[in-house]
Amino acid sequence: MSAVILLALIAVSMLMTFAASKALTSTVLKGVSSSFVLELPPYRKPKILSLIGDTIREKIIFVLLRAVIVAAPAGLIIWVLANINIAGTTMLCKIADVLDPLGHFIGLDGVMLLAFILGFPANEIVIPIALMAYLSTGEMGDYSTLESLKTILVDNGWTWVTALCTCIFSMFHFPCSTTLLTIWKETKSVKWTLLSVLTPLMTGVIICALISFIF
Repeated sequence: MSAVILLALIAVSMLMTFAASKALTSTVLKGVSSSFVLELPPYRKPKILSLIGDTIREKIIFVLLRAVIVAAPAGLIIWVLANINIAGTTMLCKIADVLDPLGHFIGLDGVMLLAFILGFPANEIVIPIALMAYLSTGEMGDYSTLESLKTILVDNGWTWVTALCTCIFSMFHFPCSTTLLTIWKETKSVKWTLLSVLTPLMTGVIICALISFIF
């Protein structure tokens, strides 16, 4: 069943990619050249030391810099929100309560919607943020088994609709900060950067709202 669900999500993602491409080509990208030229480098024998150096520079150092520049400040903000209590409730939970009506409108809840927002620096922290809010632990938590994760989610009001909308919104919500920074560097355009945020975000909101309304 898990494999079938994953395959269905991949198929939906592919279909929406083609649909979005067609829609953009007929509207904002109408008349814009879409040619892509890639100059292949000359073939040569690989140099081990050069390969190791490039790997360290492009993979390890890049990830570490991303952690320092983006993830660390985001982690500090999340920690503050999760550890400051007002009237016995953390600021994280209070903000989630405010977002709860909007979250339910798109088939989620306030906690998941806040987790997606705070996960903007790095999408990998969305689920840990949600678990931290659900468990009120004050730190990013984890789960030992899938059954324990299911118990946490069900105890906090999740249904199959919540799970489905979370999967859909994960595919279609705004890109992470690193992706948007790359788009800005490549295009030097506020318009295209904003379009990169609004196009998937509005698609995800509309699809999830329809699912929530129907079911």
